[in-house]
This record gives sequence, structure tokens and C-alpha cells, in this order.
Amino acid sequence: MDDNAIIELYFARDQQAIQATAQAYGAYCASIAQRILDDQGAAEECVNDTWLKCWQSIPPQRPNSLKSFAGRIARNLALSALRAGTAQKRGGGQVQLALDELSEVVSGGETPEGALDRAAFRAALDGFLAGLPEGHRNLFLRRYWYLDSVETLAKRCSMSRTQVTTTLHRLRQKLRVHLEQEGFDL
Repeated sequence: MDDNAIIELYFARDQQAIQATAQAYGAYCASIAQRILDDQGAAEECVNDTWLKCWQSIPPQRPNSLKSFAGRIARNLALSALRAGTAQKRGGGQVQLALDELSEVVSGGETPEGALDRAAFRAALDGFLAGLPEGHRNLFLRRYWYLDSVETLAKRCSMSRTQVTTTLHRLRQKLRVHLEQEGFDL
């Protein structure tokens, strides 16, 4: 079943939508949650909560990509679970390390003014990613969206660990410059 058909099931409030979403994107969402939480039980719970959030969000939202929509929900739920639980113990520190690296550039604190700028920030980040060569864009996303470890990235990209960390450092610096040029106060 394609995304549009599944979304129509949500709009019709047909519970088959949840089963169809789970069948189509269950493995994808589970891999996201498992990578972040490193705990099978917690990841399964996160994925189940993802289907509930999809049910609660569609309608009124009509996502362009159900896969991305569900994946984003799973990721956010897994990160929330990680913060609520024992992040260092369960994640082996890798997730927190990746988030700490990125926090050098982007603050995690939310202010009312910051909430108003989220759309502008998202557009600036999209512009930054679009301007990167594909290999660097993939490396950046694998580290900071999918939270892959440096070792995993080195193997995946046939690079040394040092090359990966140096490239990521340079990408974070480029992101800082790009965001400053876009008017963001870091």
C-alpha cells in the first residue's frame, strides 16, 4: 500500500492505517529507535508510541512523506526516552557524544524568540545541507540525524576514524559560519 492510501486510511479514522504504517515502516522506525536507545525493549515501546503519535497527528497533518514523518516521530520519541532514562548507561555515550558535538554549534535551549525562528533555522539548515557535496551531506546526516558512531561512519565511508572526526569538525565549523551568515546568533 502506498503512502497516500495509508494517509487516506488515517483521515477515514480506519485503524488499518496503523497496521499498514507498521508493515511499511516498522523496520525503519525500529532501526532508528534501536540505534539511539541501544535497548530492544525500549526501542519496541518507542515504535509502538510512534504509531499512536501518527494516529493522533494525522489528521490534521497530511505528511508529504509518511516514512519521514514516522521516522521523525520515532527519533524524537527515542531521544526523549534517552533523556528520561540513563543515557550514558544505555547509549554507551555515543548518542550523547554526537549531540554534544553538535551543541558546539547549535544551542539546545528553547526560548519564545527561538520558537519563532524554528522555520527560518530549518530553512537555513536545509540550505547548508543542500550546498554540501553528497558524501559530506551523508556523513553529516548519518552522524547527527541517525546518530551513527564515528567507527561506524569510518567503516561505511571507507575512511579512517581521524578523517571522519576531522571532516565532521570542519562541517560543524562550516555550519556555524553558514548560520551566522543567515543571521543566527550562536
